[in-house]
Amino acid sequence: MDRKLLIELFQGGMKYAPGKHRFWISRCFEITVRSNKVVELDEYEGFLAEEGVVPKRLIPPPQKGDDKKMFHVGRSILDLSDGQVVEEPQFMVAQQKVELHPEATLTPVEPVTILFHQPPDMAFTPQLICADTRAADDHSGIRMLKQHFVRLTQCAPLEMNAGGLSVFTQDFRVSRKLGDDAATIEQEYVVEVAGELPEEKLKLLNHGLSYNGKVLPPIKVSWQNETRLRFALKGVQPGQIAFMCKSVGLKVLTMKRLRIGRVSMGKLQVGQWRYLLGYERF
Repeated sequence: MDRKLLIELFQGGMKYAPGKHRFWISRCFEITVRSNKVVELDEYEGFLAEEGVVPKRLIPPPQKGDDKKMFHVGRSILDLSDGQVVEEPQFMVAQQKVELHPEATLTPVEPVTILFHQPPDMAFTPQLICADTRAADDHSGIRMLKQHFVRLTQCAPLEMNAGGLSVFTQDFRVSRKLGDDAATIEQEYVVEVAGELPEEKLKLLNHGLSYNGKVLPPIKVSWQNETRLRFALKGVQPGQIAFMCKSVGLKVLTMKRLRIGRVSMGKLQVGQWRYLLGYERF
C-alpha cells in the first residue's frame, strides 16, 4: 500500500467521516477529511518500517509516544468535491480549482415561490423539498440554489389530513396576497366520499350550512364522478369541508387540493415540487 494507491481509492469512492484518521499498512498514513470534501493525506515512516514489520491488514495505531519515532515523508491534498457549486460566501478555499459559474451575476438572488404536491396524511417537513424531489418537467428555467430552501413561509395551509397543492414562498408579496385576500381567492378541492347524497342535500352543500356559528357563503359543489365531489370555495376554514360532508351524511375518504386562485397543481406528482412560473398569478 502506498500513497498513490490510497489516492486512487479516495478518487474511486472510498469515504471517511470528517475528522482525522490514522492507520498503518507498512507505514503510517494520517488522513484529515475536511467538511468541504478536501482530503489531506500525510505519510509517515517510523519504527514499524525500520523493524521490517509489514502488516497484511489494518492494525491499531501505535501507542502514545510512538509517533515521536516517526518522520514525515510527504503530503497529498485531494479535492473530491467533483465540481460542486459553492454558494456560501464564507467558504474556505484550500487547493481547489475555483471557477466562476457561467450564469453567476452580481444581482441579488430573487425570492422564489415553490409549489409542492404534498402527500396526504403526512406532516410537512422541510426535508421534503430538496434537489431530489424537484419535478423533472419544471419549465421555470430557474437555476436551483441552496438559498431557495431557507426562510420559506407556508401559505394557505391545507385542510387537515388533505394532500395536494401546497405553497411555500420567500416572497412577502405572495404571502401577503394569500393571507390578506384569503376570503376572495377561490380554492378547489376534490373530495372522495362514501354515502348517499340526494339532490336536496347537494343543494344544501352549495348553500345553507353554518360553521362555527356563522352561515357559510354560497360555494360550488358538484359531482366529479360517482365517488368524488368537487368543492370550489373561498375563505375556507380549517375543518370546514369535513364538517360540511358530515352534515349531509357523507364520510370523507380522501381530500386533495388542486388549485389556489389561478394557480393549478397540474401534473405535479405526489412528493414533487416546482417553481412558480414568472407569469403565474394567484
